[in-house]
Amino acid sequence: MLRRSRQRSKHPRDHLDGRPRRPWLRAAIAAASLTAIATVAWSVGASHDAGPPDFAMIAYQGQDVLGGDEVRFRDVVGQGVTVILNFWAASCPPCRAEMPGFQEVADAYGDAIVLLGVDVGAFTFLGTHEQARAFLGEYDITYPAAYAVDGQVLRDYEVRGMPTTLFFDASGKQVAKHTGFLPGPDLRERIEDLLAEGG
Repeated sequence: MLRRSRQRSKHPRDHLDGRPRRPWLRAAIAAASLTAIATVAWSVGASHDAGPPDFAMIAYQGQDVLGGDEVRFRDVVGQGVTVILNFWAASCPPCRAEMPGFQEVADAYGDAIVLLGVDVGAFTFLGTHEQARAFLGEYDITYPAAYAVDGQVLRDYEVRGMPTTLFFDASGKQVAKHTGFLPGPDLRERIEDLLAEGG
């Protein structure tokens, strides 16, 4: 005797655990998620409108420019000079590749800009402070460099990859951000644009 084949649901999960699916529940969850995302995005924007997030750092070098060994970013940015903030780490290959070009830019512009390299290797598993110091000496990097004392800075500046470079005009407003390797000529071009705008 032939058995009558059961008719399968087009949606195998339509009756999971004997309960019908509720399309409206999915829609409500999606709407709530979008609202949460929008709220977070608005909060990030609001914090940047109030000025760049502050953070503490300990200088490896450039204390004369930074104002000492223990420094806060708020004391560097917004002082009437364009600031380039570069997050790097000693064991990050693209960081090591771009920093000699950054040094050439720093030498070319002198006091017209502040180029600040902040080591975050301790929070990205990409090197120690000792390795960072050794790298700076080996590659003859002399522009101001420091290490962040708290990994919160990566979240505050939404660092998604290494290296990450941020640009601040003379008033302290963040005007650009670049994630990944940044060639020296491209860095120069961005600085020229900033200075041309009075920044």
